[in-house]
Amino acid sequence: MTIQEKQKELVEEFNALLDWEDKYAEIIKMGRNLSPFPEEHRTEKNKIQGCQSQVWIFPEFNDGKVHFHADSDAMIVKGLIAILVKVYSGHTPEEITQSSNDFLTEMGIANHLSPTRKNGLGAMLKQIQLYAVAFNAMNN
Repeated sequence: MTIQEKQKELVEEFNALLDWEDKYAEIIKMGRNLSPFPEEHRTEKNKIQGCQSQVWIFPEFNDGKVHFHADSDAMIVKGLIAILVKVYSGHTPEEITQSSNDFLTEMGIANHLSPTRKNGLGAMLKQIQLYAVAFNAMNN
């Protein structure tokens, strides 16, 4: 499934939910479904700067694709990083850097986050993009 297909699927899922209480519940559920984050990767190096909550992301590069592992100590934020992991993990660095993040606006997430969470989401996206750029540079 392409990044765009994953994004479209998420937009459709979220738009099918009628109110924001249900959407927040879905975000939290996605966070709970994240794979366990290895303790050895819970380091300052893997911590995302710019988030009020603690958020860690660890990339692995295998067979030309980036796989992200992530965690947070806050339920909503853990759900937000889970959304990003679901969308971007398992794709090439080039696919990641060339993709749009408009799906977050289409899902309505940006309009329903506090300014600090919105900044944190931006920091998470930026970190994913930076990892993709770095892996792309290493392979060219």
